Amino acid sequence: MAGFPGINPASAAAPDVPGLVRQALLDEVWLTPKPGLVDGANSGSHRDMDLPMFLDSITAIGPWFSTFHALGREHAGRGACEMLRLIRPAGIACEQAMYQATQGVNTHKGGVFSLGLLSTAAGRLQGQGKALTASALCASVSEICSGLVERELVVARKASSVGERLYQQFGLTGARGEAESGFLTVRQHVLPYWQTESCPKRRRLNAMLRLMAANPDTNLVSRGGLAGLRYVQRYAARLLQQGWHEDDLRQMDADLIGRNLSPGGSADLLAVSAVLAEIAA
Repeated sequence: MAGFPGINPASAAAPDVPGLVRQALLDEVWLTPKPGLVDGANSGSHRDMDLPMFLDSITAIGPWFSTFHALGREHAGRGACEMLRLIRPAGIACEQAMYQATQGVNTHKGGVFSLGLLSTAAGRLQGQGKALTASALCASVSEICSGLVERELVVARKASSVGERLYQQFGLTGARGEAESGFLTVRQHVLPYWQTESCPKRRRLNAMLRLMAANPDTNLVSRGGLAGLRYVQRYAARLLQQGWHEDDLRQMDADLIGRNLSPGGSADLLAVSAVLAEIAA
């Protein structure tokens, strides 16, 4: 579907969201030092993955973001409530491509979910002839995911996934809740401060700390319980308050590795932040 009658189609100069997604994934994994996470220095708290595996994973899933975009554009005239069902087969296929590239290791499942939704929303907005802005993208993702937490977490009687278990134990909504909120954590705690750092690397590291300080990261809770989450949140907040150097992040990396903590949910949101910040710029 090219667009709605009477509405000019989206400009050919509109941001290439699938391309921005692929670049954001590469920038995120190379960003170093990244406490507890796979980066250019080490594998963080992960014994089953490393940088080459992440690069293979990005190569495998990268083309699928164009597929999500195309599906969003093709079905732009359908109701937002239908979009999750329409993109689900592509999401499953994308995850399968990831697992094939990593020999069964989950490197980017959260990223596939969040960034796949961003790509779908971008295609949907362009198919409707609407301007592609960061706020419009977030609103579209929220609309697509309306009721998702209720359907998949609240009414789930038996926890069949880590996300469902953590919701039942602690009320954490994870990636589903963040998407349904239109990436509220990113909008409140990262985007307003993105341009306060002129150095691109420091900008991303600062954004990572802001996410670690604010995000109720289910990856941290699954490894260290609520105590692990609070430890990382307080640690990141303290570094932000006092001012930080890369040596501080290297020390934090060692501390998180020692506690087997990995803020993987915040890493996914860092990639989301980079895409939205690029569009907002």
